Amino acid sequence: MKPVTLQDAQALPLWRRPIALLFVMAIAMPIAFSTWSALLNNFVIEAAGFDGSDIGWLHTVREIPGFFAVGVIAIIIFMREQVLGLVSLIMLGVASGITAWFPSMGGILTLTMLSSIGFHYYETVNQSLQLQWIDKKRAPQMLGWLLAAGSGATLLAYGAIVLTWETFGLSYNFVYLASGGLTALIALACFFIYPQFDAPHPQLKKMILRKRYWLYYALQFMAGARRQIFLVFAGFMMVERFGFEVHEITALFLINLVINIFVAPLMGRAVAYFGEQRTLLFEYAGLVAVFLAYGGIYWFGWGVVIAAGLYVLDHIFFALALALKTYFQKIADPGDIAPTAAVAFTINHIAAVFLPALLGYLWLTSPSAVFIAAAGMATISLLLALLIPRHPAPGNETRLTKPVLAAAE
Repeated sequence: MKPVTLQDAQALPLWRRPIALLFVMAIAMPIAFSTWSALLNNFVIEAAGFDGSDIGWLHTVREIPGFFAVGVIAIIIFMREQVLGLVSLIMLGVASGITAWFPSMGGILTLTMLSSIGFHYYETVNQSLQLQWIDKKRAPQMLGWLLAAGSGATLLAYGAIVLTWETFGLSYNFVYLASGGLTALIALACFFIYPQFDAPHPQLKKMILRKRYWLYYALQFMAGARRQIFLVFAGFMMVERFGFEVHEITALFLINLVINIFVAPLMGRAVAYFGEQRTLLFEYAGLVAVFLAYGGIYWFGWGVVIAAGLYVLDHIFFALALALKTYFQKIADPGDIAPTAAVAFTINHIAAVFLPALLGYLWLTSPSAVFIAAAGMATISLLLALLIPRHPAPGNETRLTKPVLAAAE
């Protein structure tokens, strides 16, 4: 089938346009991944007797494919980004679906690696397609709606777990198979429903590192480092310290999702109104406070209500990370989006490869120190965000570039 340009795609029915495909993929991915995440802590503790060190190693293995996301550049030489994204979704769904078939340390780590390849390659391509297919003026709001759509899909999956897990005595195997299989089937259907779309600007198919993107790279590195602490240890804390069961931790996720469905579009509007710098400064300042408060749970013995409240606040602040995408979209050359998305994903996962395992050992002696480290990383991000200009653009990537431009003039 002949590829369809973005301009010609506007003549297609709304449900077959590029933005519709982005929404379908945004819905399909979290059905498998979020369900896997919701059951993970209980599954590994019950099935394989994981402790803090083991969970750290699992997440280190999970992040290795993210570190090698730069490999996407080599793959898109002979495979279209759109096709790679759907193939990656199928891989994520299948690997997640059979997780419970291998309830051992080795089996869990192997399937985690396979599902992670699918997840990270999908996310790399998806970010690239979003920035290529969505107009800059509409990007903040549309990214917010895409985030809300993913939250809505996850809400339905989590709601089903909460309502049926104890009532029908569901097993890990059934839930993993159902969620992973649905994701794979949706991705497979997209191959036949949607044409191949051509963006107006051909993407460079080689690795690039540009000096003028240095601030974006630095912010990506710090985002990956501190986010790992939240993803790995915040949920693990709720199970290990407060004894949350599957339906209880899932109910907490549900609260986050309901809030995100309504808040994410507002976050997109906030980015469009206040700009990337102010939005990111607000996010990072909030994360500093939240991580310090996580430490307070261990210092002062705060209870489960405060811990759950902090978990919800964490998710709200992380929703503002879409400002980092739109910052890059504004400063990037159009042909740089795909290769830089791959490079940025690799940079984002540099710390993720070693940090979970390293901090897993620290967790065994001082869980509060893990969250203090996260607060320090959020502080560094806050300082870096001060360098984002009010109106980012090529040639005005950071506040430090202005004197250079002035001197040149």
